[in-house]
Amino acid sequence: MQQHLQRLIWLASFPKSGNTWTRAFLGNYLAPNEAKLTINQLSSFTTGDVRQDFWDAAWGGPYKGQSVETGLKLRAQVLRLIAQSKPQLHFAKTHSRIDRIDGHDLIAPEVTAAGIYIIRNPFDVALSYARHISASVDQVIDKMADPEAVNATPTQIFEIIGRWDHHVHSWETAPGLPLFFMRYEDMVSNTERTFRALLNYLQIPVNDGKLRRAIRNSSFKELQKQERKEGFGERPDQMQQFFVSGRSGNWQRELTPAQIDRIATEFERILKKHYPEILRQLG
Repeated sequence: MQQHLQRLIWLASFPKSGNTWTRAFLGNYLAPNEAKLTINQLSSFTTGDVRQDFWDAAWGGPYKGQSVETGLKLRAQVLRLIAQSKPQLHFAKTHSRIDRIDGHDLIAPEVTAAGIYIIRNPFDVALSYARHISASVDQVIDKMADPEAVNATPTQIFEIIGRWDHHVHSWETAPGLPLFFMRYEDMVSNTERTFRALLNYLQIPVNDGKLRRAIRNSSFKELQKQERKEGFGERPDQMQQFFVSGRSGNWQRELTPAQIDRIATEFERILKKHYPEILRQLG
């Protein structure tokens, strides 16, 4: 594939880790004429690797996946269409891990310019993910620990996510990938500093007033207000509310000791690297 298709800056994360917030911030910061970008306009700013229109175009008609294998074979063409959808560098959302399965790249280097990876501690992820898919926390912990875990859209476009720790590791160790790595917890506690660092990484000039306005326009309270007023097209049918809390640390009140222990044991290696303060807290 020709070099000029390396146009995608991936906005990557395990599900329920801050991807939508990051998209909302960037969309509002980069909106022309200081326009306010709402949650239902995000698809005009970013593409995504499970967007139905790209899969339909690659398939040559309405796409409904029959199996993970079918999707793997079509994925390279889908990613080429996403890369070709804009003539310059642009953002694409993904929950996929980086892997090569049966000769097919989940994140193809030939269309990839860079990555932004958002990590969130797995204790809070478990709570938010359980609400998102209307499952119990224990079921979600099982899924987060499953190396074969996948998600699927209503038309069976599959996201191959795997284990939480494998997901993180696949992105931060991908050879040759320029990557900006940021923690959801820092987005919450040091919002301005974290997003300023993101803009610096992207080599986007930082204007203080514009930065603060984009932070206000993408704040959790603002996103909740928009969802109440106009709904959110990305919210799953079974989910009553997409933007529920946005806080960090709810796991300390809501998870059982057994659930906390299991998450800490399953994901100890990545927790030691990125969340040593939580492991110290747990003793």
